[in-house]
Amino acid sequence: MAETIPIQFRKVSPHRFLTYLNWLIAAALAVCIGVAYWFLYRPVPQVSGSVIAPVASPVVIERDDYGIPHITAGSVEDALFAQGFVMAQDRLWQMDMMRRTATGALAEVVGPAGLESDLEVRRLRIPQLAAQYARRLPPADKAAIAAFARGVNHAIQLSRSRWPVEFTLLDYDPRPWSVADTLAVCLQMFRSLTSTWKAELAKESMLESGDPSKVEELFPVRAGGELQPGSNAWAISGRRSRTGKPILANDPHLEFTLPSVWHLVHLKAPGLNVAGAALVGAPGVLIGRNERIAWGVTNVGFDVQDLYKEQLDPRTGRYLFQNHEEQARAEREVILIKGARTVDAAVWVTRHGPLFLSENGRYLSLRWVAADLEDFGYPILDFNRASNWEEFRAACKRFSGPAQNFVYADVDGNIGYQVAGRLPVRRKGAGDIPADGAGGAAEWEGFIPFERLPSVFNPPSGEIVTANQNPFPEDYPYPVSGNFAPPYRAAQIHSRLAAREKWLPEEMFAVQCDVYSAFSHFLASQLVAAYEKRGKTNAGLQPVVELLKHWNGQMEKGKPEPLVAILAFQHLRKAVAEKAAPGTGQRYEAQMAPAVLERLLKQRPKSWFEDWDQVLLRALVDAVDEGKRMQGRDPKLWDYGVYNQLFLPHPVLGRVKWFGQYFNMGPYPMSGSATTVMQMTRRLGPSLRFVADLSDPDRSLAHIVTGESGHPLSGHYKDQWPAYYAARGLPLPLRRVASKHILRLEPGNSGRGW
Repeated sequence: MAETIPIQFRKVSPHRFLTYLNWLIAAALAVCIGVAYWFLYRPVPQVSGSVIAPVASPVVIERDDYGIPHITAGSVEDALFAQGFVMAQDRLWQMDMMRRTATGALAEVVGPAGLESDLEVRRLRIPQLAAQYARRLPPADKAAIAAFARGVNHAIQLSRSRWPVEFTLLDYDPRPWSVADTLAVCLQMFRSLTSTWKAELAKESMLESGDPSKVEELFPVRAGGELQPGSNAWAISGRRSRTGKPILANDPHLEFTLPSVWHLVHLKAPGLNVAGAALVGAPGVLIGRNERIAWGVTNVGFDVQDLYKEQLDPRTGRYLFQNHEEQARAEREVILIKGARTVDAAVWVTRHGPLFLSENGRYLSLRWVAADLEDFGYPILDFNRASNWEEFRAACKRFSGPAQNFVYADVDGNIGYQVAGRLPVRRKGAGDIPADGAGGAAEWEGFIPFERLPSVFNPPSGEIVTANQNPFPEDYPYPVSGNFAPPYRAAQIHSRLAAREKWLPEEMFAVQCDVYSAFSHFLASQLVAAYEKRGKTNAGLQPVVELLKHWNGQMEKGKPEPLVAILAFQHLRKAVAEKAAPGTGQRYEAQMAPAVLERLLKQRPKSWFEDWDQVLLRALVDAVDEGKRMQGRDPKLWDYGVYNQLFLPHPVLGRVKWFGQYFNMGPYPMSGSATTVMQMTRRLGPSLRFVADLSDPDRSLAHIVTGESGHPLSGHYKDQWPAYYAARGLPLPLRRVASKHILRLEPGNSGRGW
């Protein structure tokens, strides 16, 4: 039997163990730092020195303390090249995601999670439309977008060995940018601001299961309190400002994204000196000012999508129109899916548009203005170079959509307002529910002439305000339908502006951040009155009623009353919808719902409810019960900011275990609601704030929600958030730039181009 030799373990002193542990931690930390440097910091772009680029003459790119690029070039073409270059430096992966979303190519890189989005985009035919409109672009428009695309591609070429980390994590490389890609991004914005087909189906469902007259009351196109003309934008004349010149303010409300959908930029070249916000993926400045004028935009909300019920044979594509059989066009869509089999889908396209939905033997096609244009011009540079009202309106006339309320001001003291975009004229019906496609009675008869669209120049009041309300007068000669906002925001802006005789530009941020809700304040008074009349036997409501009784209507974080008002509104809205169409209460989410409820509560028609006080008390009881489930039994401790939070997750890095949270933003408690000037919900809010002082080209102010850069380790990833949260404008000058970094693009051939 072999002799057993005992194993001797070396005794390690505590001091030496700690030394080993420290070395191990240091090594792990070094590895983490190395990985972070290689994948996160190395892709941060060069912002100083010089780069060889295919430009005609040197281009200077100065970046200020917030990384905002100020571009000076010898020609407009070189300026747009540089804009594409710096935008790709800052936002290449975001640009690629926007392009993939717009062209139905998400699933190719994110897998099956992107399939549903891709299918809808392909049914809308956005890739085909973008290619078609790119071929038809006027030469000047095409040259401008092509210069921008060359700049993007030069940045792609220089980034080949150090892609932004999202490309590495998703394991793919970006393809070159094209003119059609920019148009696809614009069409995607068109889609996001004009998609109404789901609302049409919801209304149809309510009409089929309920009382048609009551359902129609729930979907008005005006509330009766609109202020003409009608995101927030306003302008005041020089007699209303302390500077003696007009002031213009704009804060478009969009769904929040990280990074922001906007990229602040300043472009300077012969005949061009403009600063403001550019749409990521597109050249020029969409909202901003030049040496002579300033402008802002808000969405009009006019209905530009109609569903048609088709009598179609899905096997052959034959369908009926005015008692004649027609042949739909077949289009084949191939969708690549990462990690799964390719989806091969066929789409029938009728005279009304693509077959969009098929359910229970019913076939619906979709007609959409964006697919019905003879051309899709790109007049952004026309706005950027306009010097007066006539030139500005000429640019508006070329604007195809999505239809916008344009607000204008100039250095000569003028202010103006113009609706722009293609708005359909319907032969019959409002387009608010699916129409009969076979009969031919619900066809479009062209578009409303530009000269007949609402327009105002130098109104006697000295102010113009738009806040998504219906801007069309009641005697408008064309039928009006759409998803317009109730007039609460516009009325509050008017009220705030009237409260002071003279204004400074920076004071406009306080108006943009106003959180008084006239509707919620009214609803609170109705709840209190109902309790005092009928509900005092319910002792559990007393603490909440006392809070509401003394509330000032401010939708402020940290307060319990706004939470009670919001929850009570939701339960009351559902009760009213259930009365109109039983079983559909959850589907009723019309923008006009607050105005509808206010009118009903003031009129209290017996045809709706015999006892309105009881309905109000039921809504209050349900709101209190829900509040207790959410935030505890003591209403005094409730916090509206816990409910109304802003959370911006990074779409890729935010999913990484352990470290992902450091690349997200929030959650942040927020004040405001859907009926306050600062329209703030958990889904959308002010995506940009911009204020232009027409007395001084260097005193315009702006900020976005996040920062200029999409690189997580850049100092400009989210450095504008403190200014946004505090409503403090950042300088956006046209002449005196305080540059922190200077990069020069030097003419030359830097190698293979696109």
